[in-house]
Amino acid sequence: MKFESDGPRGLYFEEFEIGATMRTRGRTITEADLVGFAALTGDFNPMHTDSEYSRDSFMGQRVAHGMLTISYAVGQAYQLGILERTVLGFRGLDMKFSSPVYIGDTIHAELKVAETKAARRLGGGVVSLDIRIVKQDGVVAQRGRLSLLMMSKP
Repeated sequence: MKFESDGPRGLYFEEFEIGATMRTRGRTITEADLVGFAALTGDFNPMHTDSEYSRDSFMGQRVAHGMLTISYAVGQAYQLGILERTVLGFRGLDMKFSSPVYIGDTIHAELKVAETKAARRLGGGVVSLDIRIVKQDGVVAQRGRLSLLMMSKP
């Protein structure tokens, strides 16, 4: 007997319900994360990479790159499975930075379906998710909106 499967599938555009909420698992930010992200992007701002410089700055210590934090939150959202093989593209991101994320902080993302808009000529529709990136103490580090083009049901 042969069993074939395309594997897990995320939500189709039509399956997103306005108001639905989701929460990702946590992820702790490490020094290796900052060093690796700086190397990958070329962003060696001393507020991220120089502990002596950062000690005397208004943050008081090295802070994670804002884009690193967003990148992890998007990855955490993907791990929920809702985008698996049904996301067609990334449409936009609007974020506000409220609180720094430091080495040792654990973040998770909270998502809420805010809006859906059909885009039939593109094969689906745009799903707008309100996103909050929250630290272990409940403080919101970043908040904004993520827009994704999602596939329609076949």
